[in-house]
Amino acid sequence: NTRKHKLWQFNGGLHLPQHKHESTQTPLTRATLPKRLYLPLQQHIGEAAEPIVKVGEHVLKGQQIAHAHGYVSVPVHASSSGTVIEIGNHPVPHPSGMQAPCIVIETDGEDRWAKLQPLNMDLHDLNPSALRNRLRETGIVGLGGAGFPSFIKLNPGARTFVDTLILNGAECEPYITCDDTLMRLRAHEIIQGLEIMRYAMQAKQCIIGVEDNKPEAYAALQEAIRDEGNTAKDIQLIQIPTIYPTGGEKQIIKVLTGKEVPADGLPLDIGIVCHNVGTAAAVYRAIIHGRPLISRIITVTGKGIQTPCNMEVPFGTPI
Repeated sequence: NTRKHKLWQFNGGLHLPQHKHESTQTPLTRATLPKRLYLPLQQHIGEAAEPIVKVGEHVLKGQQIAHAHGYVSVPVHASSSGTVIEIGNHPVPHPSGMQAPCIVIETDGEDRWAKLQPLNMDLHDLNPSALRNRLRETGIVGLGGAGFPSFIKLNPGARTFVDTLILNGAECEPYITCDDTLMRLRAHEIIQGLEIMRYAMQAKQCIIGVEDNKPEAYAALQEAIRDEGNTAKDIQLIQIPTIYPTGGEKQIIKVLTGKEVPADGLPLDIGIVCHNVGTAAAVYRAIIHGRPLISRIITVTGKGIQTPCNMEVPFGTPI
């Protein structure tokens, strides 16, 4: 549904040099599998996961190697096959350069998958609570940046349903084009993931917001909605003005709905939940194919890079 949709504005905002085209001129590539993977036990907001493997143990790609500790937590899975050679402190992706507990896997080069559990029933035969539990076990977290466990955000709680589910495809930061690439190449996964999310929280309506500097991504999502037919016909796909920081959760909610999230509150307080397009694609892969979250697309770009591009990179890959 791409009919004219009323848009609102938030206070402030900047028109910044985009630097987007540099990294969208080459096809998506897969990062080379490193000899060692360093998998932090804290890949998410909340409690760090606890190891369930020992040094010397051989693990398979997608195998759970650390289980969730506490409610706000998710498991960690091996991002390739190999042998656990260490469980100890290593530098992690953090502005301070701090160290944190990691499971170190020496890869065997086979990249061999563990046995997965794809969905073998109709989605609607699975109740929303069981659906959220499956998502938790596959380690899905928000891929917009915060890394919040997705199964929690997909729980409407006492409300029993959510008024509006927003999928954030704004990607307003200069240089970064990983979501743009995902929307161009895997639009069908995003739309099917959105429908799974919608069912999990019994959302009344779904809106996808995409900044108007991404015409290829917008067209791909349009086509995916058409291909899905009746189940997706009422999804609203909206182009929004390119202005920083439209991709911020509170800003995109204001632009698309005119509603403001209370300063000390959450979007759920006004009946709205916002997820990233990358999270939707990960939800599709987790539920339909049983694939845990073990990689993501990242943008490698800037003046110091000879060939700026987007790469699908296994978690734990040293940079």
